Amino acid sequence: MTGVAGRDLTLHVCNASQCSYPPAWEGYQACASYDLEYWFRVPTNYDKESGVLTIKHTPEADAVQYAYFAPYTYNRHRVLVSRIQAKPGVKLHMIGESLDGHDLDVVQFGTPGPGKPSIWIIARQHPGESQAEWFAEGLLERLIDPHDAVSRHLLRDAVMYVMPNVCPDGTWRGHLRTNAAGVNLNRAWTKPSADRSPEVYHLLRKMDETGVDLHIDVHGDEELPYCFLAGAEGIPGWTDRMAKLQAAFIAAYQRASPDLQTNFGYEVDPAGEANMALCTNMVAQRYDCLALTLEMPFKDTADHPEYKQGWSPERAKRFGAAMLTAVNDILPQLRP
Repeated sequence: MTGVAGRDLTLHVCNASQCSYPPAWEGYQACASYDLEYWFRVPTNYDKESGVLTIKHTPEADAVQYAYFAPYTYNRHRVLVSRIQAKPGVKLHMIGESLDGHDLDVVQFGTPGPGKPSIWIIARQHPGESQAEWFAEGLLERLIDPHDAVSRHLLRDAVMYVMPNVCPDGTWRGHLRTNAAGVNLNRAWTKPSADRSPEVYHLLRKMDETGVDLHIDVHGDEELPYCFLAGAEGIPGWTDRMAKLQAAFIAAYQRASPDLQTNFGYEVDPAGEANMALCTNMVAQRYDCLALTLEMPFKDTADHPEYKQGWSPERAKRFGAAMLTAVNDILPQLRP
């Protein structure tokens, strides 16, 4: 909106009850920005009876933009990939094209060799979950820091593969959870196809080529005001080894970042009842490895609230960078 400095604005989203997760509006505060760099929260209320979301704000600048969460645009994605791949020791793989003709980018750090585990981090299967790519940006920036001891040690002993945006078509089109064909990519891992879900199709082929010893799939959760991890306990191939690895990784991540908690999250699948169309379950089963889904909030973290910005790009980036410490800690345990 423009020409609004000093004006008391009231915005009504009249069809808010028709969104994917209406209960998630409870406790939510909309994001606003004057410069598209710094995003802050503004008073927001959801009326369950009318289904209307109301945002109230008095802007301090002439122009202001509002968003569900701080956007991570496709242009910023291209700048990120270009900037990272130009650094020494980094290799860019264009593993295929999306249905709209966008590149499917995977950035590699480290050199494969005997005994070196392959670590895979993917983000933004659901394109509307922009905090996932902010997370990836923070992780990537730490990996290219030549002065960071954890990154240097990690890349000496392992190979990292990072796909910061699995669904570029959805990003370009403004979709919440689907690609150009309307496919939810995180439900396409049993039988991905080149004509309906090329993103997963090409990604899985690349994983088959490199192998996978640890896999993290990064997302955002609309409803829960927490950062948490979800495992693959319900797969047929779940073992005590995987359970111990998962516990060790979670403990290491909590030491690296108190924003990760374990009291709230998704229900654990009963043994043998996992949905194998989900990325984490399929990867854990296919490669006999530790695989986890990481979720961050659209709201704020209830344990460590930050009232001006809530959960923000800045916090997501730091959370991504912190995860490398946990990966480094459990590296020697990944394979017997």
